[in-house]
Order: sequence, then C-alpha cells, then structure tokens
Amino acid sequence: MTETAAVPEMKFAADVRFFPWWLVLLWGILAIIIGAMFLTSPAITTVVFITLLGAFWLIGGFITLVSLAFDRSSMGWKIFLGILNIIVGIIILAYPLFSTIFLLAFFIIFLGFWACFMGCLDLFHAFSAKDAGMGVLGVISLIFGLLLLTFPLISAVLVPFVAGAFALVLGICAILFSFTARKAQAAPAA
Repeated sequence: MTETAAVPEMKFAADVRFFPWWLVLLWGILAIIIGAMFLTSPAITTVVFITLLGAFWLIGGFITLVSLAFDRSSMGWKIFLGILNIIVGIIILAYPLFSTIFLLAFFIIFLGFWACFMGCLDLFHAFSAKDAGMGVLGVISLIFGLLLLTFPLISAVLVPFVAGAFALVLGICAILFSFTARKAQAAPAA
C-alpha cells in the first residue's frame, strides 16, 4: 500500500522540481493582476491585450520570414503565414479598437459554431454507444453554442469578465502551488 502511495509522491516531486517555486509564484501574482485588470476595466484591458497580440503577430511574422534563412522546410507555408501575420499585426496596430471588436465577435462566433459541432458529435456518440452522460454533455454543449450564436454581443461583452475570473482563479492556484513546490524543493531528495 505504501509503495503505490510513494510512486505519485515521487512523480509529484519530480514535476515540482521542473520549475523554480518563485517562478510559479511570480506567474500567479501576474495572473491575479491581469485578472483584476480585466474585472475592473475590461474595455481598456481588452484593447491593450488585443494590441499586444497584434504586436506579437507582427514580430512573429518577421521572425517566420527570417527563419527561412536557416530552415527552408515548408517554405510556402512559412512565407504565407509570415506575410499573413505581418498584415494582421499591422491592421491591429493601426486600428486597435475596431480590431478588438472584430476579434471578439469572431472568437464568439467561432466558439459558438465549435460548441454546436462538438455537441452534435457528442449526441451522435451518445446515441450510437448508448451513453447517457455523453448525451447530457452534448445537449449542454449544443445549448451553449446556440446561446453564443443567438446573443453574440452579450457574449462578447462577457469575455473579459470570464477571462478575468479565470485569471484570478489560476493565479490563486499558482500561488498556493508555489508554496507546495517550495516545500518540496526544500526537502532533501530521497
């Protein structure tokens, strides 16, 4: 009995030593700050987030094109994606407010269609495998997708609040985990 309990502890100890505890703590604090920003001023934080995303795409596009000097595999795709990233990055940086509205709307519509698609697949699986649990998940996913597609503006307005709540929860969990990791890293290896 103690052997089976020792194996997960050893795996946990190995996983905990992968990242320094202070890095996990820092990540948790940063997640809480970002979550609080999304919850207190969602519009400004979302525009800033989308603008940073545009800068990331712009820089990523240039890096993709420069990488062709070192690795010519999948050259056509790299050129296409590099140019596409540069164009999208420039558009987002030139029109941050319009880009924020467009990307949120696109995200909600994509998520709505994806939820409907997954709900239909789950329902098909539930009927073919006679799995009631999968059927319930399929119905929930289908209802969620239809709600997103029926009320896209309300859904888009709620995205920053949901992101903020998730960031707060993840930040708190990361901080708590960092203290556990600190204890595990301080303990001598057996």
